[in-house]
Amino acid sequence: MTFNGFQTSLDSLPLFACLSETDRQELAKLAVEVPIKKGQFIFKEGDPADWFHIVTQGNVKCVKSNPEGREVTLKVLMPGDLFCCEASAFSGDSHPGCAQSMGEGTVIKIHRTAMMEVIQRNPEAAVNIINYLSHRLRESQDNAKAFALDRAEQRVAALLVNLAERSGIQETQGIRISVRLTHQDLADMAGLTKETTSRILSRFKKDQLIAGHGKQLFILHLPRLQGMAPHAIP
Repeated sequence: MTFNGFQTSLDSLPLFACLSETDRQELAKLAVEVPIKKGQFIFKEGDPADWFHIVTQGNVKCVKSNPEGREVTLKVLMPGDLFCCEASAFSGDSHPGCAQSMGEGTVIKIHRTAMMEVIQRNPEAAVNIINYLSHRLRESQDNAKAFALDRAEQRVAALLVNLAERSGIQETQGIRISVRLTHQDLADMAGLTKETTSRILSRFKKDQLIAGHGKQLFILHLPRLQGMAPHAIP
């Protein structure tokens, strides 16, 4: 990716919105582009959180091992998404989970030292970071609220709405979810068992809310799904 490509990626992120053009150019010069392959771990749980990462091509999933040792998908990241367990990166802690590529793609890396130097020169950036991390905390709280209060079908509907809004492509058949997910991925993200999720998806297909086969999924009636989803799952 060219220098201008790096800067365009930074310009699109809320975290960098308050930085000056000069500071964004400096970060872009220090950015490192890394190609990723399907199944590759970008970082693992326990690794030092020394880098901020931005997805530029492809998709990345955040995963964490459950007590039984199975890797559970927590979130799927799209091009333009910043990821690094930001609070850990700012505090210098280790990663609480893993990031794994879902296919061929690229990510941009910016070292935390470069970020901290820019922030120290720009107090407004510190305020912006507090607001950014507060937003991420609200997302986590909304997620916990959905898991605690919503019925299973509401959780799946909320997840499908979120995926449609973040990665949906309008086609003749409906809104195609561009990222390919298994029933197990969807179940993990909704906090449900695979069996329950598969049963709900079959019901949604019967009700003509969704369509598809394998890992290809189409949203046929987004407003109805939105009406079923009182809390959005980020």
